[in-house]
Amino acid sequence: MVPFNKEKQIEYWKTTAISNMELAEIVIQNGKILHGLFCCHLTIGKALKAHYVKTNNNFAPKTHNFSYLINKAELSIDDKQELFLSLLMQYQLEGRYPESIPSIPS
Repeated sequence: MVPFNKEKQIEYWKTTAISNMELAEIVIQNGKILHGLFCCHLTIGKALKAHYVKTNNNFAPKTHNFSYLINKAELSIDDKQELFLSLLMQYQLEGRYPESIPSIPS
């Protein structure tokens, strides 16, 4: 097992979140909306995992569930944020399970 290094773990999650956000911008600008939304989902998940590591002093859990991560990271969100995140959760499926392709938002 890899030894836990809090600072390295946080840096990893933050760096890869930024990279995914940059990629999301590029692919959306090139008309690949579903792929871009998948990258947005990855971005938020990784940012939540960075906060989880900071809060819990442990490796981030292997999950893509925003609600779970928010709860375990001891964060609170308002109703608008909760709605946004629940909508974005649809787009993580497209990248992982092609049979679950959601419609492109208008």
